[in-house]
Amino acid sequence: MTGIQKYLILFTFLVIFLAFPQGSLLARDNTYTPEEIAAKAEGFFGDTTEGLAKAIEKVFNDLGRPNGYIAGEEVSGAIGIGLRYGKGNLNRKSAASRKVFWQGPSIGWDVGGNASKVFTLVYGLESDGQLFQRFPAVEGSFYFVAGLGVSYQQSGKVVLAPIRTGVGLRTGANVGYLHYGSEHSWLPF
Repeated sequence: MTGIQKYLILFTFLVIFLAFPQGSLLARDNTYTPEEIAAKAEGFFGDTTEGLAKAIEKVFNDLGRPNGYIAGEEVSGAIGIGLRYGKGNLNRKSAASRKVFWQGPSIGWDVGGNASKVFTLVYGLESDGQLFQRFPAVEGSFYFVAGLGVSYQQSGKVVLAPIRTGVGLRTGANVGYLHYGSEHSWLPF
């Protein structure tokens, strides 16, 4: 090969490399920034309150950048023994949005009921199928007309951080689990 041929080959590779965006050649960052999550949460909840902004900031400080989120709604109630049912959409940069349902029992010193909008930050999710399992939960709540709360649930490498805001009349603490699935079920187990 002559010197000119080598330079032509090098020039061709350089042009091809520059013609493609770097993201298509390098691994893409499939996580969400705090600004992206704040914008999604504001769009979902309607307004960003100081409490919501602080909850999002706390989760980011504790866990870092999520690689997904679930925007949904749920209802729950308890008189010692409780039930929770919810539905929403799982959103990830690396996959299409999909419907998600959750339900589960709880037991504890817990009385009342509430309806909530839930914005769950998702961490460590490599495939949608990893979400479809039971996540243990410990929760304390106090709703007197309205409330805001955040908790953490973990199963294996997947961590969920549900941020709930809603209305109701409820107080107490409980333990239980939430079972996430791709189909609705009335059975809380």
